[in-house]
Amino acid sequence: MNTLKTIVIGFIAGLAGAFVLFSYQQEKAAREQAQNQFQITSYTPAETYQPTSIQATESTPAETVDFSYAATKATPSVVFINSISQGRSYNSWDWFFGNTGSQTQVSSGSGVIFSADGYIVTNNHVIEAAEKIQVLYNKKQYDAELIGTDPSTDLAVLKIKESNLPAITLGSSKNLAVGEWVIAVGNPFSLSSTVTVGVVSAKGRKINIVDDRFPIESFIQTDAAINPGNSGGALVNKNGELVGINTAILSRTGSYTGYAFAVPIDIVKKAVEDLIKHGTPQKAIFGGNVVEHDYSNARKFGLDENAKEFKGVIVGKIDRSGAAVAAGLQEGDIITKINNVEINSESAFEEELAYRYPGDKITIAYLRNNKPGTATLTLLNKNGDTNIIKRVTYTDATLGATLEAVDYGVKVFNIKEGLIKRIQIPENYTIIQINRRQVKSPQDVIEFFNNYKGRVYLYGLSGTKQQMQLQFYLQ
Repeated sequence: MNTLKTIVIGFIAGLAGAFVLFSYQQEKAAREQAQNQFQITSYTPAETYQPTSIQATESTPAETVDFSYAATKATPSVVFINSISQGRSYNSWDWFFGNTGSQTQVSSGSGVIFSADGYIVTNNHVIEAAEKIQVLYNKKQYDAELIGTDPSTDLAVLKIKESNLPAITLGSSKNLAVGEWVIAVGNPFSLSSTVTVGVVSAKGRKINIVDDRFPIESFIQTDAAINPGNSGGALVNKNGELVGINTAILSRTGSYTGYAFAVPIDIVKKAVEDLIKHGTPQKAIFGGNVVEHDYSNARKFGLDENAKEFKGVIVGKIDRSGAAVAAGLQEGDIITKINNVEINSESAFEEELAYRYPGDKITIAYLRNNKPGTATLTLLNKNGDTNIIKRVTYTDATLGATLEAVDYGVKVFNIKEGLIKRIQIPENYTIIQINRRQVKSPQDVIEFFNNYKGRVYLYGLSGTKQQMQLQFYLQ
């Protein structure tokens, strides 16, 4: 029996030894194969390789792109902006129980120092709902005064009490070329003084984001990364000169995805000048609208659908008492030039008008029934004349607020102690209807609140242009 156990154990031990030896030999062979596969061998070519050389010429200059100068020059002129408001709840349960909750809300953006004495330009949407605006610059905090807003270009001008500020150097957006390098400076995600780089992807973009009666959209498109918080910041060229105010992105996520847009500096210059000088923009009104001259619109207006080139813009709906009619223009006319400047898009048409003032005369070249014509047109203001529009505000002690007539109704702001604050109408609320009757002037609102007793129904827009209905009882 013991002999059998010895034989079996010996047999198993032999098998195990054979297996170990076989595995070792296999592993050694694999190592040798791998070493042979990656072994470095010295190699001497039969003849020395001579690379083909290309002689540099004047037509192919070598340029090193360095953005440090532009960033150093522009960054000190960009500020951080806090927009502070009281978020309130206005649902039916709040009103039923006589309670409205409030919570301080702070949103941030950017601004650009436009003058050494404290004028700052930013986006209207950055501050439109603000009850208080703070500017953070050079580790200091300033309370900012709102000088004026231009919703048609999404611009606003602020003022802080400071002097000897580093005003940014202004460039030209007209001379900006597609493909040119640009730098965006701002405060994305509350990260101050952030610089991103890209190129001008396109000019004259219209993306239909401006919510205004007379919108002006002729954006510079860039692929420089712009994110929330960049709004109101600077877009500068390689020389550090301001060429645009960063305004919007196209994104499904709310963050940068490759498409960013800026208001051209040549439009910004006039808007800022208007707001500082008059407190309100001076819009030159054409007296109608234009649409793109393309296949579908040509068909709609009974024009040539088989044109080789769809140049110009088509005169669409016309105001029967406006400047266009007075100049003899008709619906379906194809405008090709304004003062010898070629017009081939809605945005180009809007941009040319953005540089003008009420009372300015422009020469329009157009086609009607394929025959060329010209018209001299005197641009008007939104009231239908050529006068300067002056900002008029009303302050009432009983209401404890300032009121101003706007396109849609009456705006209420600078709310202090008084009736408006007690009934909790929010800052920058625009009253459109009172008890379902249209409101047109501040006097209408003041007279109503000083004389009416009973239940009140208000319909209007919040500072961010959201529809808001308010109900309360006046005793």
